[in-house]
Amino acid sequence: MKTVPSFSTKAAPVIIDGKAASQAIVEQVKAAVVAEHLRPGLAVLLVGSDPASAVYVRNKGLRAKECGFHSEQIDLDENTSEGELLAVIGRLNSDENIHGILVQLPLPRHIDAHKVIQAIHPMKDVDGFHYVNVGHLASGALGDALVPCTPLGSLHLIQQHLGNDLSGKHAVVIGRSNIVGKPMASLLLQHNCTVTVLHSRTFEPEKLCRQADIVVAAVGVPGLVKADWIKPGALVIDVGINRIELADGNSRLVGDVAFDEVAPLTSAITPVPGGVGPMTIALLMQNTLSVARRFKKVGLTMR
Repeated sequence: MKTVPSFSTKAAPVIIDGKAASQAIVEQVKAAVVAEHLRPGLAVLLVGSDPASAVYVRNKGLRAKECGFHSEQIDLDENTSEGELLAVIGRLNSDENIHGILVQLPLPRHIDAHKVIQAIHPMKDVDGFHYVNVGHLASGALGDALVPCTPLGSLHLIQQHLGNDLSGKHAVVIGRSNIVGKPMASLLLQHNCTVTVLHSRTFEPEKLCRQADIVVAAVGVPGLVKADWIKPGALVIDVGINRIELADGNSRLVGDVAFDEVAPLTSAITPVPGGVGPMTIALLMQNTLSVARRFKKVGLTMR
C-alpha cells in the first residue's frame, strides 16, 4: 500500500533555490542556441534613469549575451515623447534581427504604458502583456501564447517540487494584477488546479488562504502573509520584492510573506531575494528563444 507523506510543523522546509533553477534554464537556452544554430535577438528599451530599472535592464542584457543572443539596450531620455518611443518600437517590430522587444516599466507619466505595450508586435512581446497573448493564455492556447515571465517562472518552481501534474491541488493566488496575479491564476487553472484569487476586497483572506496546497503571494505588501494564513505542508511562492528601511538607516529586501514565521509550516518556500526574481530573467531568455524558433520554423519576416 502506497503511503502518503505527512507534514510536520517541526520538519525543516525546503528553501527553493531560484538562482540554481534559473541557471539550469539559462544553460538549456545556451545549449539550444548552439545546437539549433539560432541567434535570438532581444531589444530592451529604458526610458529615463530610474536606478532600479537600470539595474534590471543591465542584468537582462548580460543574460542575453551569456545565452549567445544578439542584445540591444536602447536608452531614451526621460523627456522622450510617446510618439518617439512608439517610432522606436515600430522600427524594432520590422527588424528581422530582433525576436523579442521589452519596454522596461514603469514609464514616465507623460507616456501611456498601455498604448506602448500594445504597439509591440504580439509575436515579439516576450513580456506576454499584449492583449493577443493575454487572450491566448486565458483561452488555454498555450502553444500560441507568450506567457508573462514571472508567473511562468513561478509555475516552473511549483512543478519542480510538486511534479508536472497539479490536478486536484487547491492554489491560492494573492493579488490580481495583470502582470502576475491574473496570468498566474490562468496558468494554474490550465494545470488543473482549483484556484482562488484573493485581493483587497476579499473577506477573511487568511481563512481562504489556509485551505491552499499552493500559495502564490504577489501584492507588494511586506510581510502580509503570516503563519495563521498557511496550512501545514503548503508550498509557498513569494513573488513580492519590497525594500524596507531598518532602524540603523540601512534597508533590505523582503517579500510579501513573513518568511521566518511562515517557513517552518511549509513543505517548500521561496526566499526573497533569491527565489522568484532570478526566474523572471531566465524565462525572458526562454521566451525569446521560443520566438526565434517560431520565426525559423515558418520562415517568418516582419515586413
